Amino acid sequence: MRRAAFLAAVLLFAGAAVPAWCSDSPADVDVHGQLTDPALQARFESLTKQLRCLVCQNESIADSNAPLAEDLRREVREMLVAGKSDEAILDFMTARYGEFVRFKTPLEAKTLAIWGSPFLLLGLGAFIVFRVTRARSALPLDDEPTPGPG
Repeated sequence: MRRAAFLAAVLLFAGAAVPAWCSDSPADVDVHGQLTDPALQARFESLTKQLRCLVCQNESIADSNAPLAEDLRREVREMLVAGKSDEAILDFMTARYGEFVRFKTPLEAKTLAIWGSPFLLLGLGAFIVFRVTRARSALPLDDEPTPGPG
């Protein structure tokens, strides 16, 4: 890396253009870390708002200042520049860090089971209460006088 920096300095001093392989950042990223293509930058901002910071756990990686969030933003930026789709990037992050990294988990069978089970149990409980109440109402009351010998 020192040779590349030295070569870049020599070429700059000589007035020549610096080759792309000498710089530490991709050619599609400006000095502030913004993507030069507005469409890619919009996709970058959308993706970073969909991913959770694993350190802060309540912020997206777009809002977090944690070093891990910076690494994740850099990784998303590199994948966008490489031409990966949004779904491929989200799938990669999910495979690497688990479903917790996504703010909105995809709707799958296990997600439906997790969110639907309380409602299913509530419905089952209401059904049991209804059946028990109905069965008890058909039983005779204990305080009715029984006909005796008399």
